[in-house]
Amino acid sequence: MHVLTTFVDSPVGPLFVAADETGLRAIEFRDNRHPVRRDADWQPGDSGMLRLARTQLEEYFAGTRRHFDLPLSPRGTGFQRAVWTTLASIPYGETISYAQLASRVGRPTASRAVGAANGRNPLPIVLPCHRVIGADGALTGFGGGLPTKRYLLALEGALPRESALFGCVG
Repeated sequence: MHVLTTFVDSPVGPLFVAADETGLRAIEFRDNRHPVRRDADWQPGDSGMLRLARTQLEEYFAGTRRHFDLPLSPRGTGFQRAVWTTLASIPYGETISYAQLASRVGRPTASRAVGAANGRNPLPIVLPCHRVIGADGALTGFGGGLPTKRYLLALEGALPRESALFGCVG
């Protein structure tokens, strides 16, 4: 199965985007903490899926899109996929704690495991792991860096814009 890749410009820097025939496989920030494994069949290219992802990401950053409507094809364990699917249920502009996410996944005592799965999310923004914060409200680890997390939360209205260094962080 061929995976086509491209870069999408964004206010948080260039985003590496990958898709196969079944859906979106990866979105990565420039200095991603946990890059997705790339096989030999990953090649720069263009496809309807990548064009759709580009359009929806541009709409999100323009403030006109609150929900993504893309076929997704992330690779991970069953537990990771359960966590990632649950991320999609966190409403735009809202945040939850890792403990709340663990409860929603049905594993209320597994906050650390849920946090680890959250950190390996291959589709940030679309599966909004940036909406998960510490129980005390602190912005904790994020694959794209805390300034990017602040920017995304401010864009969505979950943080005051002035507290997020609102503007280009890329």
